[in-house]
Amino acid sequence: MDTNEKFEGKIIIFTAPSGSGKTTIVRHLLHKYAFLGFSVSATNRPKREKEVDGKDYYFLNEEKFRRKVEEGAFVEWEEVYPGKFYGTLKVEIERIWSKRKHVIFDIEVKGATNIKKLFPDNSLAIFVRPPSIAELRKRLLGRQTESDEMLLKRLARAEEEMTYENTFDKVLINDLLEVALEEAEQFVESFCII
Repeated sequence: MDTNEKFEGKIIIFTAPSGSGKTTIVRHLLHKYAFLGFSVSATNRPKREKEVDGKDYYFLNEEKFRRKVEEGAFVEWEEVYPGKFYGTLKVEIERIWSKRKHVIFDIEVKGATNIKKLFPDNSLAIFVRPPSIAELRKRLLGRQTESDEMLLKRLARAEEEMTYENTFDKVLINDLLEVALEEAEQFVESFCII
C-alpha cells in the first residue's frame, strides 16, 4: 500500500451472546491478518486471572469510567449488568486507524448496534450465534468463570440478545469451529477486498 495514499479505515464488528465463540474467532482473524487491529474495550469489572490491562480490556474503576462518559470520551458505552460498564474509547479507534489498520471489535450486542449506527457505511457487523441455548449453557459452564447467579444472568441476556440476530449484516452460526473460522475469513476478505 502506498503510504501517501489516503487510508480509509474500516470497522469489522463481531458480536454475540457471551460464550458463543466470538473471541475465539476474533483471535484467529487477528493472527491471520496483519491488516486488522483489535479494539480494546474499557470496563469497570474486576480483572480475571491472566487478563492484561490494555490488552484484554482497559480496566477502570467506576468513578473513572463515569468521568470518561461525562467527558464524551466513548464512541459507545453500556451498563451491561447492574454496576458493570463496558465501552469503546474514541482514542482506541483513532489509534488503530493511525497504524493504517482496520478495526476489529469483539463486543456485546447493544454496543455493536451503536457502533454500526455511527459507522453505517464503513462497517461490517457479524452476529455469531451458538447452535442452541443448551450448547451455549454447556460452553459457559465449561469456562468455569461464572457463579451460578452470573451464569443465569448471562443465559437470560443471551436469549434477549439472540432476538437482535437479524439486525446485523451477517449471521455466523458457530457449531463447528473450523467451519465458522473459514466463513469469518471469507466475510473479512470480501469486506476488506484482499
